Amino acid sequence: MSTARVAPGHLRELGPINWAVVRAMSLATGTDNAHIFATLGRSKGLFRGWLHFSSRMMPFGELSRRETEMIIIRVAHLRDCDYELDHHRRLGAKAGIDAATFERILAGPDAGWGDREATLLRATDQLVNERDITDDTWQALRRHLSERKAIAFVLLVGQYDMLATTISTLRVERDTF
Repeated sequence: MSTARVAPGHLRELGPINWAVVRAMSLATGTDNAHIFATLGRSKGLFRGWLHFSSRMMPFGELSRRETEMIIIRVAHLRDCDYELDHHRRLGAKAGIDAATFERILAGPDAGWGDREATLLRATDQLVNERDITDDTWQALRRHLSERKAIAFVLLVGQYDMLATTISTLRVERDTF
């Protein structure tokens, strides 16, 4: 990745509220300066609005933490977003995703999953690659998810696809742990 197009902000650029949020989020993620938060924090109130929305996807989303992490890891892989993969390898481990499971997520929906996990991964692939879900996959998804959770699933995939786009476009540098 080339040089960041928008440098991570510090207290002066972020303002005291966003700076405090970035400090807390950096500590929570195990890094001195979580570049994505310090970069997006420069957008002031938009950052706080996005953070609220994002937190409703993860960690306070409708799906289990394990399934949420599987979906995020799959999106990051499909979008070739090493920044997201770095963070969600660690967060996924806390949600019960070991190294072998992580590799199976990267391999995709045909890597020996049960019907529920294979369906979630297949629907993720379709949303990222085709920007839609086939009727057959939607029916399979609805066998496993309520209407509310199916909506949350689509929003989760969209949120992390958007985040991968933002990270790539702004050239956010990977964090050090």
